[in-house]
Amino acid sequence: MKTNPFTKMLAVVTALILFTVGCNPAPQKADEKPAAQSDAPEYFLLRPELEKAYGYSHAVRIGNELKISGAVSMDEKGNLTAKGDLGQQMKNCYADLDKILKHYGYTWDDVVVENILTTNMPEFVNQSAYRNTIYKKQFPTGSWFGVKELALPGQLIEIELEAYKVH
Repeated sequence: MKTNPFTKMLAVVTALILFTVGCNPAPQKADEKPAAQSDAPEYFLLRPELEKAYGYSHAVRIGNELKISGAVSMDEKGNLTAKGDLGQQMKNCYADLDKILKHYGYTWDDVVVENILTTNMPEFVNQSAYRNTIYKKQFPTGSWFGVKELALPGQLIEIELEAYKVH
């Protein structure tokens, strides 16, 4: 049985129309939010002038992932605070990290990686129980590094985070 060329073309066009309609989602209404966040990086500067001078961004979010540079116990001008006091430096670091998490709508429960660098590991271990006031649900993965020195003279600790949020 011979098929008419017009019938073949009509079948192909019909299949293409059905495929195209089936693959395209319904248009988004103006008051609806997109289903997923953009994959475009969104940068955040906690201390813009200082971070621009040193050449880094304090945080960047791509989709549901948030990466935060090491937090340091410093004032707005970049001066070390709580010199010689690892416990207070640690609290200051966590306070800055909390500001960044909140900026993006994250909580400490969203933190999946925490890396800590310290020039005094025995003192950090003595002070590490403070982390129980930060992580109330579970602890993230991560590493603790004993290092010779950090960026600022007298700096005893630096804490960096990665967080992930299901939206």
